[in-house]
Amino acid sequence: MLRMTVRVRHSIIGTAGHIDHGKSALVKALTGQDTDRLKEEKERGISIDLGFAYFTLPNGERVGVVDVPGHERFIRNMLAGAHGVDLALFAVAADDGVMPQSEEHLDILHLLGVARGIFVITKADLVDEKRLSEVREEIELLAEGTRLQGAPVAAVSSLTGYGLDELKAEIARQLEGFAGRPTGELFRLPVDRAFVIKGHGVVVTGTAMGGAVGVGQKLRLLPSAELVRVRSVQVHSTAVERAESGQRVALNLSGGERALVKRGDVVADERLDLTTARLDAVFEVRPFAKRPLKTNDMVHLFLGTTETLGRVIVLNEGGEIAPKQSDFVQFVLRAPVVALRGDRFVVRDAASQRTIGGGVVINPLGRRSRNPPARYRRLLAALNQSSGTAAIAAMIDLQEALALEPARISHILNLPLAAVQAALTAPVFSAVSAGDEVGFTTIAKWNDFKRFALEAVAAFHQAYPLAAGMEMEALRARSPYQVAPRLFRALVDRLAGQSELARNESILRLRSHRVELAGEDSKLAGAIEAALKTAGFQPPDLRQLAEALKATAQREARVIQLLDVLEREQRVVKVAKDLYFSAGAVKEAQARLLEYFKAHSEISAAAFRDLLQASRKFAIALLDYFDHSGFTLRVGDMRRLRAGAG
Repeated sequence: MLRMTVRVRHSIIGTAGHIDHGKSALVKALTGQDTDRLKEEKERGISIDLGFAYFTLPNGERVGVVDVPGHERFIRNMLAGAHGVDLALFAVAADDGVMPQSEEHLDILHLLGVARGIFVITKADLVDEKRLSEVREEIELLAEGTRLQGAPVAAVSSLTGYGLDELKAEIARQLEGFAGRPTGELFRLPVDRAFVIKGHGVVVTGTAMGGAVGVGQKLRLLPSAELVRVRSVQVHSTAVERAESGQRVALNLSGGERALVKRGDVVADERLDLTTARLDAVFEVRPFAKRPLKTNDMVHLFLGTTETLGRVIVLNEGGEIAPKQSDFVQFVLRAPVVALRGDRFVVRDAASQRTIGGGVVINPLGRRSRNPPARYRRLLAALNQSSGTAAIAAMIDLQEALALEPARISHILNLPLAAVQAALTAPVFSAVSAGDEVGFTTIAKWNDFKRFALEAVAAFHQAYPLAAGMEMEALRARSPYQVAPRLFRALVDRLAGQSELARNESILRLRSHRVELAGEDSKLAGAIEAALKTAGFQPPDLRQLAEALKATAQREARVIQLLDVLEREQRVVKVAKDLYFSAGAVKEAQARLLEYFKAHSEISAAAFRDLLQASRKFAIALLDYFDHSGFTLRVGDMRRLRAGAG
């Protein structure tokens, strides 16, 4: 296939406005292309789904056009195309003037951050100058308080061609010097169409939100995480080797199943695997909402080309945001979405009949919190207002994970990896590592983790004074932060070098902790040891031992604790579950076995039983213990002395 190098401006023009206000006719007049591709659209004379076109500006540069439906029933389709718009052509029919959907469409553009636009009075051939002046006044009132306040107004007729040249010139002026929206370095393409071409496979289209994509590149489908490869790339129906952020792109993919690709999915750089069902954001409630947004309201979230239902949590004491006000919120979604910091979204009510507002994603990985503390809001504020070091520190402190890898931070914040790595050298951060796994946390978060660990182990000692210490996994399970087992072990060793925490295998204790038996405990421990010594090679099990000591249920638990103490003091030996021998009995059994091996190469269980003059049950238990401790080696039904054990 012949591939050309085309001079393409990396910006997208999008239409907006009330139904039947001439948006599609305007696009056709500008581009010569009919964006109503569906049979039903042609039969009914209205746009139902997204349409796409392109045209060349007077200066020779080509721009893409997304034509969106105006009918209120197809707002979800409109939103799927409006997310990547850089310049809006907002249509208001000269005969109708401003209509209900005009207000909602303008609110949507405002919420999506579209700051460049031209109000186009269409059907100008149907009215006189007085009416055009009235419509201009209506537009001025409509735009007040939005990002398009003060935008230029152009009157045109798609039928006669009146004003089209002036409109094209104004489009060129609006885009002059336009550098595009800030985007990350990883390629993302929210899918607005997915279909199959016979003999070629799956094709997806959308507006690229970041990075670049090339032929042969491996990509990831999200949220399914399936890997695919790019067979070919097209921009404005022209085959190219490479497409970039801000362009309308079509990708022919290999490896993806058609059933797994649909509008709302995201085709992304294979390194990006971030999806979320809980995210924090700044939310603006528009006047069109009519009532406050309240905690636990069910809403429809539109992000990129994705639509999903979710619950909103307003992160202020009042639990609500009034119209014309903004505040922090958290969304708890029913389905995972792809969201990075800085992504814009729109929210409609539970029935998806009215646009409530929208805003910007601040933290894609929100934390569960029934009553969010003031600190959580402070971190969100810092993240919202900061960049670089301050933003990274706030992001790390917001996460459930104790530490994050640089690449993960880069993805969440939508920042270049090199910039993140440079910022992480600041003294506010601390590196934590386990083998080749290296993550970063903040000094404040590390100190909080250290305080938690020491306090938790101290509390354990107080609750269980006879125990040697706390199991490391038990401490990890109670940690306020997520830490993988391998990394947790490394962190514990680091703590042991910086504090009074000590580790013995998997047991953690404070260095000052000592188990001292006194009073009743000392008497009961002595009775336990005496009973085991008396029993010799046929000791009682735990139940029998408790009965012999006439222990109550509560005292039986104490017996178990004291056996652990006696074992640590090497006064008894735990040979099997619930079976303990006196240390002297085990030592004597080992001595007899060693003496036996001086004359024999191996021993059977029966011979060992006779050697001890004990029952088979206890003989086998001791042999198994000697196997596990490395003294003997089992070969079939026989035991041999391990090399070097004597």
